[in-house]
Amino acid sequence: MAVLHYTLDFKLRAPADVSATVRGLQSIFQEQEMTENVHDSEGHGYLATFVGKNGRFAILRMHSHGLVTFDLQCLEGDDVAQVDNLLNALEKKLKALLDGNIQRIKRLPALMRGSDVDRYWPTADGRLMEYDIDEAVYEKDSAYQNIKILHSRQFGNMLILNGDVNLAESDLPYTQAIMGSGKEHYAGKEVLILGGGDGGILHEAVKLKPKMITMLVIDGCRKHMRKTCGNVLDNLKGDCYEILVQDCVPVLKKFAEQGRTFDYVINDLTAVPISTAPEEDSTWEFLRLILDLSIRVLRPGGKYFTQGNCVNLTDALSEYEKLLCRLSCKVDFSKEMVCVPSYMELWVFYTIWKK
Repeated sequence: MAVLHYTLDFKLRAPADVSATVRGLQSIFQEQEMTENVHDSEGHGYLATFVGKNGRFAILRMHSHGLVTFDLQCLEGDDVAQVDNLLNALEKKLKALLDGNIQRIKRLPALMRGSDVDRYWPTADGRLMEYDIDEAVYEKDSAYQNIKILHSRQFGNMLILNGDVNLAESDLPYTQAIMGSGKEHYAGKEVLILGGGDGGILHEAVKLKPKMITMLVIDGCRKHMRKTCGNVLDNLKGDCYEILVQDCVPVLKKFAEQGRTFDYVINDLTAVPISTAPEEDSTWEFLRLILDLSIRVLRPGGKYFTQGNCVNLTDALSEYEKLLCRLSCKVDFSKEMVCVPSYMELWVFYTIWKK
């Protein structure tokens, strides 16, 4: 059974009279049959917890710097009307008690904790998003990663890899951006796709009548992302494509040794790391390796497409652009920002070519 967590905050212009405020609220808690327990806050204002019927638990804090916070936890299935009445009564009473001293009032929708379907997922820059997820469609641990597919009423099925929102059926703008945003001519060209196990890039690329597409992937999701991939993942070979279920690094090295080249290389393996901290060194090294190998198999005049990350991660994106200057082959690049629907943030995409 899930727990609903409600919050009500009053930001004040100056610290409130604790005794008068607490006395003014006591009747509300008594009406709700909630038992008060005052705690020693060691000089940091007033702190009390309240336990009531139906498993309700509340925390009231009056911070010494002028912030009043009320947190209420209740079990899923509790009487919603009663809970609303309690919160409405508290808000109305606090407005009266703190009249003239209120800078801002904030009451948020309930946070649902421990539900069967997880609807909270962070953005790349660490902000919490609540999705309208109503069903867990699929979950499995592959040899490489945890794979979840959740259904959103707005975005359709959403692919989540290792806790990161990867792609939803609504996210055609992502696929278009990582393919050059409609500015490229794929007809008669040879294309290499790295990753892209959702099948979106392959599905869109075959429509453009390329000569041949080679796709290197470790996991694919052909069943639950049909609006994204169509039927291109049903078979490992098609009229103009071949899917190799292999680690891309040894295959890229083999292609480079054989002198095999491509007009377009599309890297959908991983985003730029969100951090430049030392613990991310292995990921940065992997990015450099993939970049170097991809540029080696890129024909003169060819282009390399990849995602960057959230536009707010300026340090990480700057580090990636510095990395481009340290490759074994000199390159130039351009970038664009695209709003990816299910990400709910602007995302940076790169186009890279040999100088």
